Amino acid sequence: MFTGIVEEAGTVEAIKPTAQSIQLTVRVRTLGRGLKLGASVAVNGCCLTVVKLARRGQDRLLQFDLLQETWQRTNLQFARPGSLVNLERPMRAGGEFGGHFVTGHVDGVGKISRWERSGRDQVLDIAAPPEVMRYVVFKGSIAVDGISLTVAGVQKKSFRVWIIPHTYEITALRDRQVGDAVDLEADLLGKYVEKFVRKP
Repeated sequence: MFTGIVEEAGTVEAIKPTAQSIQLTVRVRTLGRGLKLGASVAVNGCCLTVVKLARRGQDRLLQFDLLQETWQRTNLQFARPGSLVNLERPMRAGGEFGGHFVTGHVDGVGKISRWERSGRDQVLDIAAPPEVMRYVVFKGSIAVDGISLTVAGVQKKSFRVWIIPHTYEITALRDRQVGDAVDLEADLLGKYVEKFVRKP
């Protein structure tokens, strides 16, 4: 379980397809401290397992194995060496909870349709697939590339979020532009409510 509070924007070091999986290597500065093999890390909101750790000077390299299913259902398929990815370690029991409940299971991939500056903030419109839009509500929560954000507006096929300077500066959003794909995870609460009220 995650909170959607990104700890660091890591840099993709390498992507290597193999017979069994796709190896994704990410360079990090601080997030790797204390990590062990088998640890879970949300990468652009997708929960992945660390399968290899290495040092590169002051930095650390984290390697993940992605199944084809994961590769095809997330925006990691568009990542290239040098791309920025959002990283978050799992929420600790008793730790500070600053975002919302994020499972690390991506519901769909959206596309940035508008990106404009408004004062010091950024206005971001994201076109999303129906399986995500059904859970998007005004003032509700949504994870965009693993970032916990509040929905500021809802259209039939898209939604709007506002990005404050701090979020823009410390996350991979500073590497995104109109037309780019973003991983989306709808609020877990909406999924349970739908199940409970659905007629048998």
